[in-house]
Amino acid sequence: MSSYDTNPFADEEVNPFADGSVKGKGSGQSNRGGGGTSDTTNSGSASAISKLSPLSPEPYDRATTVDIPLNTSNDLKAKEKELQAREAELKRREQELKRREDAIARAGIIIEEKNWPPFCPIIHHDIANEIPIHLQSIQYVGFTTWLGLILCLLWNIVAVTVAWVKGEGLSIWFLSIIYFISGVPASYVTWYRPLYRATRTDSALKFGWFFLSYGVHIIFCVFAAVAPPIVFKGKSLTGILPAFEVLDYNTTVGILYFIGFGFFCIESLMSIWVIQQVYMYFRGSGKAAEMRRQAAQGAMMAAL
Repeated sequence: MSSYDTNPFADEEVNPFADGSVKGKGSGQSNRGGGGTSDTTNSGSASAISKLSPLSPEPYDRATTVDIPLNTSNDLKAKEKELQAREAELKRREQELKRREDAIARAGIIIEEKNWPPFCPIIHHDIANEIPIHLQSIQYVGFTTWLGLILCLLWNIVAVTVAWVKGEGLSIWFLSIIYFISGVPASYVTWYRPLYRATRTDSALKFGWFFLSYGVHIIFCVFAAVAPPIVFKGKSLTGILPAFEVLDYNTTVGILYFIGFGFFCIESLMSIWVIQQVYMYFRGSGKAAEMRRQAAQGAMMAAL
């Protein structure tokens, strides 16, 4: 028995570089001297060596190349020149566009882009950016009266439709539709657009045209608020006279007509206030005298 205890959990130490032939020789000598113990040791070493697998060689591709950019500075200079050329072209186009806009402005041509209403642009309208600050309040109120007229004519259609359903003739309903279809675009062309252009350009002649057409608008609103059966057929307008007449036999239709009468009254009062404010500015700014001079010059040129 040896002088120390061996570790039963230790792995068997095997030298992978040991030569089997050398061990064989040694084993032969030991066999001759010591019996069958060396044969067992040689067989265990040979089986351990056979269990080790050689390392696989790493692949090496001689055709693989690495691209190293040698002309980096030249490429940067070329890109810089290209960017400078593009910048110069953009500046040239910007200057050309500005030159054309200035020429158009000097010629008095105003490009109007349709932007109102936002969901379906039909007209050009930009009070905040195009109208002078001291005239914006007048323009906003004028715009409110134009929207008020649209509301009056729409309500007129509603009230007349109910009256037609309750037994009135079909002709008054057709007339209410005609009032709306013709009145809305006619009011925009005849007096709202002239007011917008007059406040934007501060033109005396445009102010004069506005006064003429807006006077007609006020007369129509006052007439519709009364609605006498003189020009328009009976109950085709929701005035005070048709309201009393309808109220005698139908309360619902009478109330609708009274509401329409109130709308036309408010529209008339607001329109009178707008024309007063515009006229005060027209006289205070000297536009009245300027318009008289322009009218005199026009008459003289026509005479010549």
